[in-house]
Amino acid sequence: MQRTIAVIMGGGRGSRLYPLTRERAKPAVPLAGKYRLIDIPLSNCINSGLRRIFVLTQFNTASLHRHIRTTYNFDTFSHGYVHILAAEQTAQSQSWYQGTADAVRKNLRHLELDTADQVLILSGDQLYRMDFSLLLEHHAATAADATLAVIPVTWQEAPALGILRVADGRVVEFVEKPIEESVLDSLSVSGLPGGKTHLASMGIYCFQRDVLRELLADEAKEDFGKQVIPEAIHRYQVSAFAFDGYWEDIGTIRAFYEANLELTRPLPRFNFFDEEAPIYTHPRNLPPAKMNYCEVRRSVVADGCILEDCQITGSVIGVRTQIGAGTVVHDSIIMGLDYFESEERLHSTGAEVCMGIGRNCRISGAIVDKNCRIGDNVAIGRRIGAPDEEGELYVVRDGITIIPRGTVVPPGTLI
Repeated sequence: MQRTIAVIMGGGRGSRLYPLTRERAKPAVPLAGKYRLIDIPLSNCINSGLRRIFVLTQFNTASLHRHIRTTYNFDTFSHGYVHILAAEQTAQSQSWYQGTADAVRKNLRHLELDTADQVLILSGDQLYRMDFSLLLEHHAATAADATLAVIPVTWQEAPALGILRVADGRVVEFVEKPIEESVLDSLSVSGLPGGKTHLASMGIYCFQRDVLRELLADEAKEDFGKQVIPEAIHRYQVSAFAFDGYWEDIGTIRAFYEANLELTRPLPRFNFFDEEAPIYTHPRNLPPAKMNYCEVRRSVVADGCILEDCQITGSVIGVRTQIGAGTVVHDSIIMGLDYFESEERLHSTGAEVCMGIGRNCRISGAIVDKNCRIGDNVAIGRRIGAPDEEGELYVVRDGITIIPRGTVVPPGTLI
């Protein structure tokens, strides 16, 4: 592990997660009430004994940088660090990152300052728990030049992922997001568990550093999945590391919504209560949640919440959320607030609606982003089957109604 550095991709524009990415990078999107997506790969690295980590960022980076800076600080004697490498113009390149491979290429001069034999490349917007030491052991045992973490997927999931074929533990074919039925047929695998039909790349790659440098020498190759990996399997020994745990690529609003609500089940597939491999985040020192005469069923309620005589079912309630009496929240994600709003601060802003959710509201099948002001008697309903649209106070994506960050919804509004 001492000879490996980790590189976490900070994400592009995140258009498929809009409007959650309107003012923040994908890895900075809140998760499970109190975390951010970037906490997952960073925690996996720390729990695996990886202490030298780089995060490559470009779009809407302010909140992501602030979160990393205030959360992941190693002591002087650990020789560990999390370095943020923001996109920059140099004498050699005036352009921003053009893809995942291009982002790593433009930062090779920084990565090579560190002595390492392997480079582990990770995505910043996935939900999973993995011991990377097992992947690195497999990489060494197979004498591989590169190793891909792979997972079985269904026929329906395959067109959205990089699909590969393995022979004798070696990756012999790779197609990024195949949509032709004939190609899917040729890549199908028999004998996979749970009705799965294909092997997919998880977007987790381990390269020998010299091999990575050679693969990135051609500046026309901008993306790992589309260009670098297909070339690597023809030039080098590329092995497959099989992963059989829970993994979710949170690339769309629907995937984000379902991954969060999955956590409200009595036994969710992803366990935040694992003491041996905890998920770390910013320590806020908030008081415990306070619930007065509430009915809360199968939900996650984060620190610092104040809930008054309301009904919460199958929902994720984020930090500092305030919900008024008579309100019903069902199958929804309420991301919470960045700060407690005092009476004095409310009057100074001139706002007519307090932060949080007012009284006698009905919220179902929705995502309410941070720092929203939802007035009394507001109804926000499901949009199953509805086309994507964008209104003055809301956005509909994948049939889910989203109230964007900081939106003020006047009392009595129906959405």
